[in-house]
Amino acid sequence: MRDRIVLSMKWGTTFSAEYVNILFRSVVANMDTNFRFICLTDNDEGLDAEIEVVPIPKIGLSARQIAAPGVWLKLALFHADVAALAPDARALFIDLDMMILGPLASFFKASEGIIMLDTGQDWRKSKPVQPSTGIFSFTLGEQQNVLRAFQSDTTGAMLHFFNEQDFVAEHSENQSLWPTGAVISFKRHLARRYCLDLVLQPRCPLQGPSVLAFHGVPRPADLLGSGLWGRFPHLGRGPVTWAQEYMMRYDGSAPILKEEKF
Repeated sequence: MRDRIVLSMKWGTTFSAEYVNILFRSVVANMDTNFRFICLTDNDEGLDAEIEVVPIPKIGLSARQIAAPGVWLKLALFHADVAALAPDARALFIDLDMMILGPLASFFKASEGIIMLDTGQDWRKSKPVQPSTGIFSFTLGEQQNVLRAFQSDTTGAMLHFFNEQDFVAEHSENQSLWPTGAVISFKRHLARRYCLDLVLQPRCPLQGPSVLAFHGVPRPADLLGSGLWGRFPHLGRGPVTWAQEYMMRYDGSAPILKEEKF
């Protein structure tokens, strides 16, 4: 069996080391085979010792471009330095604002191509398909043409494309999408519209989906305190009990138990 790699990225101050640690521990609890968890980061302070830490490859972006809307630094995942970490291994990239709810084995079944998340039609039937890089798999060493295309005209790419995932959708090869229901959205599937979460807890995720995506606001940590979270029409008030239980399970204070569910 080829190496299985789980990739994450952290730079700047938007996400703390605790987000990486919780993602790592939740992945450990939901993987049934050996794997490597690699974090590409500019600061490894506070990360669990078991996490492999690798510097984020330089892709020619200025500090201003890195801070611009669009998460363009994520294109470093297609750099040759990342491919060299485990040539031809199958890699699964997961954003830090994801909760792992169930087994991840199915996300490694494919042996080729790039598999992306549809944040459009899969979550809202009235919308067109929108390939997303929130969680996607690819083979290390492939899809490097994406980064080459970006570096050939970085300024033009950032002007023409809304964000990095639109650029990946346009330039990657052999694309497919995760099956419907494999990844659900907090805002689309669990939060209530029109501020009802100010008086009711958002719905608890049921068994079935393996991943819960928090895209934009709120982020998982926003649900833990007693204050307001989100923005209209998804505005609520914490704390959210099931989110607290999830974060406590993987906060490092207890052993990781496989297949333990809240």
